Amino acid sequence: MTPGFHRPVPAGVLFALLAAVLFGASTPFSKTILREVNPIMLAGLLYLSAGIGLILWRWLRLWLGADVPREANLKRTDLPWLACAILAGGIIGPVLLMIGLAQTPASTASLLLNLEGVFTALLAWFIFKENFDYRIALGMSAITAGGLFLAWTGKPEVGVPWAALAIAGACLAWGIDNNLTRKVSATDPLQISAAKGLVAGGVNLIVAIAMGAEIPGVHILMISAVLGLLSYGVSLSLFVMALRHLGTARTGAYFSLAPFVGVTISIVILGDRVTLPFLVATTLMGFGVWLHLTESHEHEHWHAPIMHDHKHFHDGHHQHEHDGDVPTDESHSHPHAHAGMLHRHPHYPDIHHRHSRNSSSEE
Repeated sequence: MTPGFHRPVPAGVLFALLAAVLFGASTPFSKTILREVNPIMLAGLLYLSAGIGLILWRWLRLWLGADVPREANLKRTDLPWLACAILAGGIIGPVLLMIGLAQTPASTASLLLNLEGVFTALLAWFIFKENFDYRIALGMSAITAGGLFLAWTGKPEVGVPWAALAIAGACLAWGIDNNLTRKVSATDPLQISAAKGLVAGGVNLIVAIAMGAEIPGVHILMISAVLGLLSYGVSLSLFVMALRHLGTARTGAYFSLAPFVGVTISIVILGDRVTLPFLVATTLMGFGVWLHLTESHEHEHWHAPIMHDHKHFHDGHHQHEHDGDVPTDESHSHPHAHAGMLHRHPHYPDIHHRHSRNSSSEE
């Protein structure tokens, strides 16, 4: 095993898990707010709060003189990817979720959100050509089976479960968002998250007002602000950081823990009933997530020469000289070149390992 590669992987896993916990808590709490606010209005408030909160946080850090390691800024070539990601995940996804959530128990909706990881992985594997193996594929199959089982139970009448399909549509939109966001994940996560929050929140808010929705009272605005900042703003920033370390499908796999956080809150706080179909779906989804969390990926692989810019420290993949006075033992960002390299070590499809499993060449 080549030395110097152990540090990024645990960090990426931690980012993904923290993002999952924060986002998972949003579903049951959003369910309680929906009793008093229009679904599209709430989607707008949550994202707008995330964008405003992240900008204020960044300004506060600069004002206090905090020594924040510099991230690579967004470039003009990143804007098309980011714009499409905002449309899918910041506008379409939240609206579909709030529509479905208004007619679905919070615990059921929380488990259905596991489908986001499935759609994320399928798009990553077959559209964006990210590597995968049988263990990850089996885990996604278990999660899909659990989601379908849950979606078609609990209603004795024959018909299409539109609420469940709306939540599944939201998951598909977020799967598209996740894969597009990976294209810009090497840049500043606060910039990405704030841009998503401001644009998506502003659009959804305008749509809600145009449809006749009323702006809620101060207490709902305050709850939405806190929920949006933590469950959307901070969670999204952590998710972007996980993308650069783990790749899209693996980040989505770890993020699949989010629904179980929501389920726990729904049952303990909101009093949702535990049923047999619920337990079966939970078992299937839990098995799928376990397969993801215990996956290991190691093989000999080739890094093609590349020039890019992202925040990094001098590990096994970054051994280069600097023109100026840059502290090499601290995180920093600047355009840098990677020479070709052939080696073997445990890794994920991060920004330096985007190749097929059975190939030794970088894509």
